[in-house]
Amino acid sequence: MDAHALLEPLARLHDLIGQGVVTACASRETRDLAAVASDEEGDTIYEIDRVSEAELLAGVAELAALAPIVLVAEGIGERVLPDGTAPDAAVWRVIVDPIDGTRGLMYQKRSGWILTAVAPERGPATRLSDVVLAVQTEIPLLKQHLYDRLWAVRGDGAHGERHNRLTGTSEALALRPSTATDLAHGFGQVARFFPGGRDVLAAIDDEIAAVTAGEAAPGKARCYEDQYVSSAGQLYELIVGHDRFVADLRPLLRKVTAARGEHPGICSHPYDLATALIAEEAGVVLTDPRGGALDFPLDLDTDVGWVGYANDALRRLIEPVLHDSLIRRNLLGPPSSSQED
Repeated sequence: MDAHALLEPLARLHDLIGQGVVTACASRETRDLAAVASDEEGDTIYEIDRVSEAELLAGVAELAALAPIVLVAEGIGERVLPDGTAPDAAVWRVIVDPIDGTRGLMYQKRSGWILTAVAPERGPATRLSDVVLAVQTEIPLLKQHLYDRLWAVRGDGAHGERHNRLTGTSEALALRPSTATDLAHGFGQVARFFPGGRDVLAAIDDEIAAVTAGEAAPGKARCYEDQYVSSAGQLYELIVGHDRFVADLRPLLRKVTAARGEHPGICSHPYDLATALIAEEAGVVLTDPRGGALDFPLDLDTDVGWVGYANDALRRLIEPVLHDSLIRRNLLGPPSSSQED
């Protein structure tokens, strides 16, 4: 089956999830949606996540009716659909994050995102590099009447639409990563959302800024940061030209936390970055922390570190500084052999 045939069913699924979550946010108290539903190994599940999971299970049947799938989703696990289908009969592996950016959304601070990626089913060997279709849809705040949807089929470029909740209309959304060649007067950051090793991450960030944005005059700033607590949100900011650089290095901090007698913190997982194809098709440069291709199994457990650059010029400027900073702290071996010159 051509992956294009799955685009409309996925859009309808995202609409179902998004409408269900927005309705819940409008009708329920924040303290209820922010209550912990379960504390699972990979992440904490809040009541708002349960709303999105219920809508996902209700709407995914249309997709599975087109061809058997293996559904991989945070909070749900791995399931073969339609029910009763033999695992070896599945055509697609569909990895979903019903809400990425839960924490910001449940407090009505910032939009969340629905993420879906589709790859030919290869069992546990299925990887991000196998993804042929990706869709991500914004879950807007209650006070927000516009929301965006981005999608890509491998080789066809990235596309976007902006939807109006009040009128039901939509218009094309231009996806233009920044063409800037440094960080001066722009946004770029090392992600440090949660306690544990933030001093190390901030020091790395400062070193990058000092080299790539220049020294600020007294009382002024040369560059800025935006700690959007959502991997999909970070990708979106790169895709539409708001941010120039993002590095999520949390999996590299295990040595730091172990030396301090602390437990490792939460990291991004494959479902958080399932829609990386959209960024790549838009022209964003994505790598792993060593500079190699960003790739990982489409499972629920793998800890993922990643780096995003709005363009190749920014990668050439920032990557050597980033790697030097990591190597001096004994957080990274030599850069990957697949690193660009």
